[in-house]
Amino acid sequence: MNIVIAGGHGQIALRLSRLLAARGDTVLSIIRNTGHAGDVREAGAGPVVCDLESATADEVADHLTGADAVVFAAGAGPGSGVARKDTVDRGAAVLAADAAERAGVRGFVQISAMGAGEPPAPGRDEVWGAYIRAKGEAEDDLRRRDALDWLILRPGRLTDDPPTGLVALAEPPIGHGAVTRDDVAAVIAALLDAGDVRRLTLDLLNGSTPIGDAVAALRSAPGG
Repeated sequence: MNIVIAGGHGQIALRLSRLLAARGDTVLSIIRNTGHAGDVREAGAGPVVCDLESATADEVADHLTGADAVVFAAGAGPGSGVARKDTVDRGAAVLAADAAERAGVRGFVQISAMGAGEPPAPGRDEVWGAYIRAKGEAEDDLRRRDALDWLILRPGRLTDDPPTGLVALAEPPIGHGAVTRDDVAAVIAALLDAGDVRRLTLDLLNGSTPIGDAVAALRSAPGG
């Protein structure tokens, strides 16, 4: 497959690039910082420099032409303020979806967050509230798009622990917990292969089910 990853220098994105490249897929990674190109190439992807906060949908669509699917893995990241939660976690996601439609790319996997669109828990700061709100609005935008075979993936607390290959993957809610970034990447790779699984919002934690079995079970789910 030909896969484009938006936010290609992120920790999950780099792991996903390695998995996809190792199995023979072609990966293009959209990055904002030219200094990240070497890391992207080392992961087996081709870097494409494009700032998703300032590019137009037509400009992004040019980079998506011919792709089988887009993975939106971009985020404002730690240390960013309220404004960039909106411009990246919401605005860039909407832009990428617009671009995918213009380029005729149907497959679209969006990495979101558990609790997206819900009121933040008591004690959380305004930046977290802005993040959860932005993720929720990006999800809502995607669900309205009939031209995309979208999937929304909501990982739990991310860790750098070694991969387990075992997950809990189902429509929310499934509780709270952690999941390794390696397992998130492996689940995305498996979902990209599952062309009959689409239009689902999925929570993801480490659990007891092998990734292949967890994805196969979604084929009988509503929308899958």
